[in-house]
Amino acid sequence: MSEHQSLLPSEPWIQLTTTPEDWRAADPSLLATMLGQLHLIRAFEEAVLELAGEGLVHGPAHSSIGQEGGAVGSVIGLSSTDGVNGTHRGHHQFLAKVINHVSGGKLDLANLVTPELAVVLRKTHAEILGLEEGYCAGRGGSMHLQNFEAGALGTNAIVGGGVPLAAGNAWAQKRAGTKDVTITYFGDGATNIGSVLETMNLASAWKLPLCFFIENNLYAVSTHVNEVTGEPRLSARALGFGIPSWRVDGMDPLAVYLATQEAEKRMRAGAGPTVIEAEVYRYFHQNGPFPGSAFGYRSKDEEAQWRSRDPLLRVANEMIALGLIDQAGVDAVRAQAVEANKVAISHLIEANPEIAGKRRIRPELWPDKSFVDFGVRGDASELNDVRTLEPLTYSGETKTIKFVDAVASVLDRRMELEEDIIILGEDIHRLNGGTNGATKGLSKKYPDRILGTPISENAFAGLGGGMALDGRYRPVVEFMYPDFMWVAADQVFNQIGKARHMFGGQNPVPLVLRTKVAMGSGYGSQHLMDPAGIFATAPGWRIVAASTPAEYIGLMNAALKLNDPVLVLEHVDLYQETGEIPESDLDYFIPFGKANIRRVGSQVTILTYLSMVKHSLNAVEQTGIDGEVIDLRWLDRASLDWETIEASIRKTNNVVIVEQGARGTSYGAWLSDEIQRRFFDWLDQPVARVTGGEASPSISKVLERAAIAGTEEVVAGLEAVRIGFGGAK
Repeated sequence: MSEHQSLLPSEPWIQLTTTPEDWRAADPSLLATMLGQLHLIRAFEEAVLELAGEGLVHGPAHSSIGQEGGAVGSVIGLSSTDGVNGTHRGHHQFLAKVINHVSGGKLDLANLVTPELAVVLRKTHAEILGLEEGYCAGRGGSMHLQNFEAGALGTNAIVGGGVPLAAGNAWAQKRAGTKDVTITYFGDGATNIGSVLETMNLASAWKLPLCFFIENNLYAVSTHVNEVTGEPRLSARALGFGIPSWRVDGMDPLAVYLATQEAEKRMRAGAGPTVIEAEVYRYFHQNGPFPGSAFGYRSKDEEAQWRSRDPLLRVANEMIALGLIDQAGVDAVRAQAVEANKVAISHLIEANPEIAGKRRIRPELWPDKSFVDFGVRGDASELNDVRTLEPLTYSGETKTIKFVDAVASVLDRRMELEEDIIILGEDIHRLNGGTNGATKGLSKKYPDRILGTPISENAFAGLGGGMALDGRYRPVVEFMYPDFMWVAADQVFNQIGKARHMFGGQNPVPLVLRTKVAMGSGYGSQHLMDPAGIFATAPGWRIVAASTPAEYIGLMNAALKLNDPVLVLEHVDLYQETGEIPESDLDYFIPFGKANIRRVGSQVTILTYLSMVKHSLNAVEQTGIDGEVIDLRWLDRASLDWETIEASIRKTNNVVIVEQGARGTSYGAWLSDEIQRRFFDWLDQPVARVTGGEASPSISKVLERAAIAGTEEVVAGLEAVRIGFGGAK
C-alpha cells in the first residue's frame, strides 16, 4: 500500500480579520485620514459618473465606487517613493497615492481640502476629460493615470498588463539599495493572465519587493469568478510560487491596512514578494452609471447586501463608536469632498451657450491638435554631442574581429563605464555567453548585472520596461529569437512602445531589445522571422541593424545612449564573419539617422540591411547593373536617412528594396509605400521589392531556402528592374 502524506505550502496563507481591539488600537489620525480619503475618492467618482452621464467623458468611465477600501487601506501606509500601478479601474488607487503624497499621509477633517489637494482633484478630472491640464496632458484619460513624483507609476488598460512593469520598478528599488516597495493592483480576471503568473514566479525567484494586490470584486465584466476558476480564493495563486499571501475583507479598510503592513514588513526586510487578496465589490457595471443588476448578471439583493458593508460606512461607524467623530462630523467631511470636486470641475466646464441647460468643456482647455504626435519618441538630442565615426572611411589602425565578438566587446565596454546597464534574457549567463556567445564573459565580470531569466518573455520584457521607466537603470533585453516577441507582444508594443506617448510624452523609456534573425539555420517557422517590418509600423520604437562588426559597435553605443526603446537587429549569418574595427576604440557612435552608401551607382537605388547588404553587392557584380547599394542601418520612420535616399533616387530614378524575410511581415512593404508617396515624381517605374515567400521558413533545408531571399533572388529582382530602364541609362 502506498503511503500518502499531505504537503504544506512553503509560505503561509492567512485570512486576516479585524477585531474591536484593532479599531481601538488604531491611531485616530490614521482613521481620520482613511475617512477623508474614502470620501474624497467617492465624491470624485460620483462626479465622474455625472460627467459621463452628460456625455462629457470621451470613452469609458470605469468607476471604483465600492472598492475604495482596498486602495485606501493599502496605500495609506506608503511613502511617496514607494510605487503603485494599477488597472483600467484605477482612479481610486491613483488618487489615494497622490493624495497621500501631497498631504504627507495625514488629512485634517476640519479642513479637508488644501490648495495642493484641490490641484490634484482638478488635474485628475482634467485628465479624465482629456484636457491639456491633466497629468498626462489629456492623453491617458480614465485608464492611463500617472504621476511619477507621487509614486503613481501608471494605470493600465490591458488586463494584467501593468504587472510586469511593476516588477521592473521593484527590481530597481531593490538594486538601488532602498527599502521601498511596489504594489501592483489587478482584478480577479487578471489572475488567470499569463503575464501575472509569470511575474509572480519571477518576483519570487528574484525576491523582489513587490506586492500583488488582487481586488477580487467577483466579476470580470459580467462573468463570475466561480465560472472561470476552480479555486475562487484567488490568493491561493501565491502558494505555487512560494509567496506568502493574505486574504482580507476589502470593505474593511483597517483590515487591508493591517495586512499591507505585515506584507510591507516582509518586503522591506528583503524577504521577497507578497500577495494580498481583498474581497471588494464594484457597485456599478464595468463601465458607466448603471448597476450590474440592470444588465441581468447580478441581483439587486446581492448588490444591496454589499452596499450595506460600504467601506465609508464601516470607518465612519467605527470612529463614531470610538468617540472620534459624530454623524454631523461625517456629514461635514462628505460635504467638503463633494464641494471640492464641484469646484475642481467648475474650472473645466461651463454652460453650453448653444444648448440650454447643458454644460460643455471649456474650449480653451483642449490640447492643441499639433500635440497629437509629440512624444511618440524623443528628439534624440542626447546624441547631439557624441563622437561619431564612419568605419568605412576610417584610416587609423584597425584589428580584425568576429561580428559576435564585437557584440560582446561593446556590451562589456559600456557596462564597464556605465553601471546603470543591466542585461537580461534566457540563458545569457550560461553557455559562455548565451546560445551564440553574444554575452561571452559578461556574467563572470558583472554577475549581478547579467540576469538569466525564466522562459517568460512577457514577464522579463515587461520587467525591463519597468526598469526603464524607473529611470535609474538602462536594461538590455535579449529575445533569443525574434518570433518570441509575439509571446510578449503586449509588453513590447502596448506597454514599452506606447508608454512615453500615452502618459504625456515626457517620460523616457531607455530600453534596448536585442534579437537575431536566424534564417538559414534550420530552426523553422517559429524561430526565423525578421521583425523589422513589425517594429517599423509600431509606434515608439527605433530600429538599428548593422552589417559589419565596426558598425555594430557604433550603433549599439547609440542605442544605449538613446532615451527611446531601440530594437537592435543581428543576423546569425554575420556572427562568424570578420571585419575590421578601430584598434582600441569601442566608444564611437555611428552618426544618428545616417545610412551608408556601400557602392555608388547610377542606374538603380538598392535599399537593404543586415546580411542582405552582402547579397546585394554580390548581385550587382553578377548582373553588371550600376546599382547604388545603400545600407540603411537606421530603419525606423523617424531615424531613416531620407536625405541620402532622396539624393540617390533623384539620380537613379529606380528603386529596389532588398530583404530576406517573408512577404507578409515585410519591412519593404512599408518603405515602398513611403517612397512612392515622397518621391513619386522621380520614379521611372514602381518600387521593386525582393523578399522571401509568403510562408515562414520551414525545417527542410530545401524548403527553407525556397522561402527566403539570397543573392539569386536579388539578381532576378535587378534583372526585372533592368527591363524598365527603357534604354534611358
